[in-house]
Amino acid sequence: MAKRTFSTLEGFLIFLLVMMTAVTVALLSLLFITSGTIENHKGSGFPVTQSPPDTLGSTATQGSTLTHGSAATQTPPVTSTPEPPLFQNFSGYHIGVGRADCTGQVSDINLMGFSKTGQNARGILTRLYSRAFVLAEPDGSNRVAFVSIDIGMVSQRLRLEVLKRLQSKYGSLYRRDNVMLSGIHTHSGPGGYFQYTVFVIASEGFSNRTFEYIVTGIVKSIEMAHQNMKPGKIFINKGNVEGTQINRSPSSYLWNPPSERARYSSNTDKEMVILKMVDLNGVDLGLISWFAIHPVSMNNTNHLVNSDNMGYASYLFEQEKNKGYLPGQGPYVAAFASSNLGDVSPNILGPRCVNTGDSCDNANSSCPIGGPSMCIAMGPGHDMLNSTQIIGEIIYQRAKAKTCKPALGYSFAAGTIDGFGSFNFTQGTTVGDPFWEILRDQILGKPSEEIKNCHKPKPILIHTGELTKPHPWHPEIVDVQMITVGSVAIIAIPGEFTTMSGRRLREAVQAEFATYGMQNMTAVISGLCNVYTHYITTFEEYQAQRYEAASTIYGPHTLSAYIQLFKALAKAIATDTVANLSSGPEPPFFKQLIASLIPNIVDRAPLGRNFGDVLQPVKSTYRMGEVAEVTFVGANPKNSAENQTHQTFLTVEKYEATSATWRIVHNDASWETRFYWHKGLLGHSNATMQWHIPESAQPGIYRMRYFGHIRKQELLKPAVILPFEGTTSAFEVVAH
Repeated sequence: MAKRTFSTLEGFLIFLLVMMTAVTVALLSLLFITSGTIENHKGSGFPVTQSPPDTLGSTATQGSTLTHGSAATQTPPVTSTPEPPLFQNFSGYHIGVGRADCTGQVSDINLMGFSKTGQNARGILTRLYSRAFVLAEPDGSNRVAFVSIDIGMVSQRLRLEVLKRLQSKYGSLYRRDNVMLSGIHTHSGPGGYFQYTVFVIASEGFSNRTFEYIVTGIVKSIEMAHQNMKPGKIFINKGNVEGTQINRSPSSYLWNPPSERARYSSNTDKEMVILKMVDLNGVDLGLISWFAIHPVSMNNTNHLVNSDNMGYASYLFEQEKNKGYLPGQGPYVAAFASSNLGDVSPNILGPRCVNTGDSCDNANSSCPIGGPSMCIAMGPGHDMLNSTQIIGEIIYQRAKAKTCKPALGYSFAAGTIDGFGSFNFTQGTTVGDPFWEILRDQILGKPSEEIKNCHKPKPILIHTGELTKPHPWHPEIVDVQMITVGSVAIIAIPGEFTTMSGRRLREAVQAEFATYGMQNMTAVISGLCNVYTHYITTFEEYQAQRYEAASTIYGPHTLSAYIQLFKALAKAIATDTVANLSSGPEPPFFKQLIASLIPNIVDRAPLGRNFGDVLQPVKSTYRMGEVAEVTFVGANPKNSAENQTHQTFLTVEKYEATSATWRIVHNDASWETRFYWHKGLLGHSNATMQWHIPESAQPGIYRMRYFGHIRKQELLKPAVILPFEGTTSAFEVVAH
C-alpha cells in the first residue's frame, strides 16, 4: 500500500481531535473516580411452565453472556400489590391494555437514531407513548406483558429499572421472563437513557430526567393494563402491505444464496401480523401490529420530537376508535411495533444525489460529485412530514382488517441512505484507512489481532468490545426472550435484523416448534427489545460490509448464534421444559454515567416582559387550510420533564357559546399542531405555536394557550421549577 500523506485540513483535524480527546480524558478522570462501581438489579427470574398450545403458552428468557458476566447483589425488599380478582368461567384470555406518556425532554437533548451532531430537539410534533398489553389465562396462572414504546430502542438500563419497579409493586407477578419491552425505532425521540459508552456518547450524555420520564411512562402503562384486565378473546390476522418499503441495501441482499432469494417475491418482508383483542361482548380493546419498516420518514434535518410513520399509524387508529377523545386519551390502544426492519426504508423513491438528481443506488451509496453526503433517499411526499403521513396512512389502512381468525465498522460511521454520516467514510468498506487507524491507535489503543481476525472482512474502526472505560462500550450480557400466545410465538430480538436474517430466524423457530409437536406456529419478530445491540445481518450480507454489516457488532456469525439460542427456547416451550432453563447472569446497572453535555441554566424573560407574554400575535381571522401562528416569551421545555404540572405544551380551544366555556380541541399530541422552541442567549428563549387548521375544523371562535415551566434560582439556594401560562387573543375560523 502506498504511503499516505495528510492534507493541511486532515492535519488540523488530527490536532483538533487529539486536543479534544486530552480534555475529555481529563474530565472523565474527574467524573469517574468510582467508575468501576456497579449495582445489579436482580429479579425473581422464575420461569413459567408451558400451557397447551391453545392457551396462553409459555415465556422463556435466557441471558446470553457474550463476554463476561457479573455477580448479582441482594434483591431490594418487595411490597406486593394485591391482584384484582379474575373471573374464570370463560373461554379466552384476561386482557388489559394501557397507554401512558413517555415523551421525555423536547429540548437540549440529542435525537436518538441518526447519530448526527447538532440534531438536538427543539420542540414537539407529537407526544411519545408507551402502550402495554397484559394477557393472562382465565385462572390467572400464566401471563405476559408486551409493551411497545415510541422510542428509538429499549436500553438495558430502562429494562432493569422497569423490572425493579414492577417487582417492588407486584412481587413476582411481572418478571424478566414474562415482560417484553419493544421500541418502535423512531429516530425523532430523545436519547440520553443508555448506560453503555457508545450510546452515551451518541446521546451526548446521560439525561436522568428523560430516563425517569420514560421509565415512569412504561411502568404506568403496565399498571393501567393490569388494572383494566377483563375477559376477552384474541384474533390473529395477516396480510401484505404494498407501497411503503424498499430495501436500502439491495446489493448486500444479493449476497444471499440465489436459491434462497428465489423463494421470495421481494427483498423486503411485506407481511403484517396483527393481534386483535376484544372483550366477550365483541367490543374492541386494542391491537398489536408487527411490520418491518424503519421509522425514518422524518429525516436527520428534523428537530421536533415525534413518533414518525409507525406512531402516525397508531395515532390514526386510536383517533378512529376513541371518538371524542384528545390524542393520547381514550380506552382503545393500538400499537404498531417494530420487526426485522434492519435494511428496510420507507423512503420509497430511493437514493438520489440531491445536487444532480441522479440515482446513487450503488454499493457505496455515493455520488460522483459530493460523495456519500449528497446521497439521500426520498419519501413519497413533498416533504418529510407529508411522507410520514402517507406511509403511516397506508400502514393504518392495512391494519383495519375486518376479518380475523383466532389466535460498528467503517460503514457504521457512513450511516445509511436515510441519514448519511460524517467525514470520508463510505459504505462497502473492507479495507482500513491509515489516517483513521493512526488516530484510533493514539486515542483508544490498538485493537487486538483476535478481534481483527474474528470480525473479518470488517476493518475495525473502533474496537468497542475491548474498551471498558469509563464503562463497557457495548453490552456484555444480552437477553434472548420468547413468549407464546396461542399459536403465535413472539420473538424478542435485541437489535435490528435484516430482511433475510428475520426470515431465517422465523423459519428456524417454526421448524423447531414443529419438530416437537407444535405445528402451524406463527413466529413474529418483535424488534428493538430489552437491550440494543445494533444490527444482525446474514453471514453472506456481512461480506459486503455495508452499513448494516459494519454495525453487526458481534461478528459474521451473530445470526447463527441467535438462531441457536432461540431454537433452544422454542424446544423448551414445546417440550414443557422451560423450568429447566437457566435465567443466565444479571446485567449490570452502572451508577456513575457521563452527565449531559448541555448545562442547566436559569430562564430569563426580556426586560418589561413576563414568561407567557405574546410577542407575535395571531391574526383576527383564519380560513380552513391556513396556519394560525403565535410566538410567546418562552422557557426551556426540558423543565417540563422535571415538573409535570401540565400534560401538554399547548392547547387549541374553541369557545362554546351555549355554555360560555372554552373546549379543548387539540393538544401537542395532535398532528395538526407544532411547538417550536427557539433558544437564545443567557437563558432567553421564545416559543412558537402553530395550528394547521384542518378542513374538518368547525367555524367559530378559538384561542391558543401555552403551558411551560421556568427554572429559577436565587443566590445560594437550589433551583426550583415553576409553571406559567400564556394565552392568545381570540380569533375566528371561517369557511373558504
